[in-house]
Amino acid sequence: MRKMIWGLLVLAAGGYCNDWPVWRGSDQNGISKETGWNPQGAKKLWTKELGAGYSAVSVKDGKLYTMGRESDADKDGKDTVYCLDAKTGKEIWSYSYPCPAGSFKGPRATPVCDGAFVYTLSREGLLICFDAASGKVKWETDVLGQSSTQNAKWGLSSSPCVEGDLILLNVGSSGVAVDKNSGKIQWKSAGKPSYATPVVFDYNGSRLAAIFSAPGLQVVEVKTGKKINAFAWETKYDINGADPLIIGEKIFISSGYDRGCALLDFSSGELKKMWENNLLKAQFSSGVHIDGSIYGVDGQGKAKGFLRCLSVADGSEQWNNPLEFGSLMAADGKLIVLSETGILHFVEATAKKYNELSKMDTGLGSLCWTAPVLANGIIYCRNDKGTLVAIDVSN
Repeated sequence: MRKMIWGLLVLAAGGYCNDWPVWRGSDQNGISKETGWNPQGAKKLWTKELGAGYSAVSVKDGKLYTMGRESDADKDGKDTVYCLDAKTGKEIWSYSYPCPAGSFKGPRATPVCDGAFVYTLSREGLLICFDAASGKVKWETDVLGQSSTQNAKWGLSSSPCVEGDLILLNVGSSGVAVDKNSGKIQWKSAGKPSYATPVVFDYNGSRLAAIFSAPGLQVVEVKTGKKINAFAWETKYDINGADPLIIGEKIFISSGYDRGCALLDFSSGELKKMWENNLLKAQFSSGVHIDGSIYGVDGQGKAKGFLRCLSVADGSEQWNNPLEFGSLMAADGKLIVLSETGILHFVEATAKKYNELSKMDTGLGSLCWTAPVLANGIIYCRNDKGTLVAIDVSN
């Protein structure tokens, strides 16, 4: 009842609240349908210490799901999955499991909600299905072991992508699919993965997945894993970390390490390059597409970057603004950009010029490499040490 009353109040005020149940939102494009939020009125609500990591948050039905790593003096510590009250930060349940620290400690992937369940993936390939309400484990699968595939150099970072009864992962060069009800491998591929999350789209009555792996962009049939087409795109260290953007019958890809970006035409069922340039080099920060423009962060972690706006039509630059490295999402015609030193920039999503509406210091400091999330009037931001801050922008 309280949730219903809150929703009616928001609608009465001219806004619309929106859950964010999976990585990059329900449409997998980094854009929220939420309206009526106010960046000028931003204020902190609460903070929570999660432990080291880079996992973003997913929010559904008043609950927030994320991951972190317990502080440890050796390499045999544990990673933890958290369920929190989205409005207060109070812990509802948590679950820990052993996981080697590796370099850049902590989980990379983000939990995803689907029906009554939540799915998480460790950087060592442990895929777990939880009851969302209680935290009880329904099943767990060692994806790397069961599929006989290799890990990425810095650990798996691809968030699970739920499509029908399957969970798609950037494992192997063309992905792996797991049955979401049992945890059993349904199809697999050999070769090197990378760090982007699979993106699902429709094509000629079929559901396909764009998987940005180490060799480049792979387009596969969701149900069978059959490779439809591929576009070679090798990047230094095999890091293709930014999610592909589906723009109608076109697919945009971007990578860092001076690799650049390209728009590919898929209207014929074959990936054909329309244009390529070096203007937007996204190390792992996924961009967004709005009204014929692509907005993204060009640059590398711990270095100077640029927020850029490119034209979908020809890849030309509409504008750029110097910025630290960071990440972004969008909602209600505005970009929400989090710099790696914890500054939130609210920018109008327009191709005309860079127009910063306001900004706020979250107090998180360095390093903030995790994408911000807006859900139901609250923006959630975290740093690599595991401090999660909730910022109220509801009025």
